[in-house]
Amino acid sequence: MNKSEVQRRVIVFTSSTCPWCEKVKRYLREKRIRFREVDVSRDANAARDLARRGHRGVPVVFINNRPVVGFNKPEIDRLLGIR
Repeated sequence: MNKSEVQRRVIVFTSSTCPWCEKVKRYLREKRIRFREVDVSRDANAARDLARRGHRGVPVVFINNRPVVGFNKPEIDRLLGIR
């Protein structure tokens, strides 16, 4: 594991019926980015937590506590240092 992997913390808030969630997860896997998935359709506490942070839809990707709303590939790449 290299230094950049240690410093990254990626959490993906999803729901089971969200096609964009599947796309963002597939993209992260293709880039070999480790992430933790939180399915708000199965976890009411997670849904409340996401709403408290001001987000009502999914996917929301938190990269080192910085939110990326939707499948915004350029912003995900920027925050992860992917070129």
